[in-house]
Formats: sequence, C-alpha cells, structure tokens
Amino acid sequence: MTTKRIAVLTSGGDAPGMNACIRAIVVASEGAGHTVIGFEHGFHGLLAPNWRKLDSKKVHNIIQRGGTILRSARCEEFKQDSAAKNAAKHLSELAIDAILILGGDGSFRGAKHLSKFWDGQVIGLPATIDNDIYGTDTTIGYYTAIQTAMDSIDKVRDTADAFERIFLVEVMGRHAGFLGAKAAISGAANYAILPELFTDPDETLNDIHQQLSIHRKRYGHESFIIVLTENLWPEGINTLAEKLENLTGGEVRPVILGHVQRGGSPVSQDRILATTLGVEAVRCVEQGKHCIMVGQQNLEPAEVPLEQTWETKKVFSDSLTRTMKTMLNERHSWDLTK
Repeated sequence: MTTKRIAVLTSGGDAPGMNACIRAIVVASEGAGHTVIGFEHGFHGLLAPNWRKLDSKKVHNIIQRGGTILRSARCEEFKQDSAAKNAAKHLSELAIDAILILGGDGSFRGAKHLSKFWDGQVIGLPATIDNDIYGTDTTIGYYTAIQTAMDSIDKVRDTADAFERIFLVEVMGRHAGFLGAKAAISGAANYAILPELFTDPDETLNDIHQQLSIHRKRYGHESFIIVLTENLWPEGINTLAEKLENLTGGEVRPVILGHVQRGGSPVSQDRILATTLGVEAVRCVEQGKHCIMVGQQNLEPAEVPLEQTWETKKVFSDSLTRTMKTMLNERHSWDLTK
C-alpha cells in the first residue's frame, strides 16, 4: 500500500468530539504508515499557511477534551477563487495527497470550492451540533449538545417550579430544529418553537395560551417550559417573553443557552461516532475516494457526495415528528373533567 501525506483541519463552529476525530485520524494513519499534518484556524491555516505535524504523542489524552486542538474559524475570504488557488498551491508545495475537513455545510462548500483548483483528495466529516447535514443520521457534537441543553432545562425547571413561572429556553439551530426537538423531548418541555413547525407568530401565541390553560387546569400553577431555537421568533426572545406575559398574566423568563452548548467534554456517543468516522475517512483516503462526506446511516459508515450534503435538505423523521406531537401536545388525550 502506498503511504500518503494527509492533512486535517477543523472549520466553522466547534463541536464536542472534534478532538476525538482528529485523534482517530492520526492513530489510524500512523498505524498504516501515513503522515498527518494539521492546519490551524480552519481554512485560514491553508492560506497562511499555518500547520504542524501530528503524531500519536500529540493527540494522546485528547479524546475527552471539548473544542479542537487545531482551533477553528470561519473564513469568508475562502469563497474567492484566488484564495482557493492559493490554498491549492500550499497543499501542492507540502506534497499533500488528501485533506480531511471537519465541519458543517459551510465547511463542505469550502471543501468543494478547493477541489476545483486542487487535484488531491478532499473528504468531509460532519461535525456540527445542529445535526443539519443531509446524508448522515447524526453529526459529531450533536449528542453532547443535547445533553447540555437537557441539563440546562432540568436546572431551569427547578427554579421555574419554585416561582411557578414560564421559562423560554433558547437553543442553537436557527435553520434546523433537531437539537431543539431532542432537547425538548429529553427535558420534558411543555412546548417547542422550531423552524420545521413554526408558521405564524399569532397562531403560535394562541396555541401556547391554550396549552398553558389546559396545563394549569390539570396541574395547577406550576412551571411551564418552552424550548425555542435561536433567531426564529420575530424581534427575538425578549419580545416573545413580553407578549406571553401580557397574554397569560404570568411571569415569563428568557434563558439563552448560547455557546455553552458547544462546550464540554463529549459524551460517549460523540466519542464513538467521531472515532468511527475518523478511521473510515483514512480508509477512504487509501481507496482513492474524493469529494465525499463520510457519515453514518443506520449505525454504519456511509459515503455521500459533498454537494449532496447541502443541496438536499435534511428533514425530521416521521418518528421524531410523531414523538414531538404526542409528548408536547397537552390536548391530545386528556379528559379535564376527571
């Protein structure tokens, strides 16, 4: 087998498990005799160029660390042809055979753009807490973000119960509600406002009011938790809180989880997923694969053309939709006369 010079970078928003994937790539490559270098700060590292050699000693004991040892960034400059040509030049000068890019759809678009000007292998690995990448059931970092959001909802509920308040919990996922849906289900939220289910603000307010009325008849004036994805509500979460206070006559408190969702030690599912995909990516390099994403479908590795990952929209499964409608609908089966 011909040995390869493999490059790796992490791009876009960081996701717990990126380090686990980097470790897997290095360990799998080193075992097969390949050389690995890491570019720092995403695509900026390709342009500088800013890189360092990676080996098993350098990735020892990083599987449990959040963030990314290679740092990450978004790079608007890389959309320009001149930038991609410059990156291709640096890769050729370093005699790189393949580059593995960890990130989301923006990172994959950058990978595809690079492939137009460089004849080496380009392979993407899905790493984003939003889980909005088509062609893979889950993405690196998604499981940990759910855990973080769920833990936060649990803590919010404690204080919400103490004061009998309504709480709005804002999670990430401005274009996709996968994280919000799983956080709402696992945290036993009472309502969720997600891109896939949201239509009209007035209709949503009316629905929340009805749900809250039924909830209070059933349980009394206890807590009511609403999960909301970021930047979805017109004029923001604080405006929604004001409207709900005026509508319900109760206290409403907004809680924005923000970037805390990106941090923390990756949970076991993310470590296993990241490790599996890292090993599979090295195997794809050895097989000469190009312009693909290495994901996972039905617990098995899957290869998907890069452009398909953003050209096809990922949608809720039927089972997730049924679960959401069943568990977050106070009206579906209750006889309030009992």
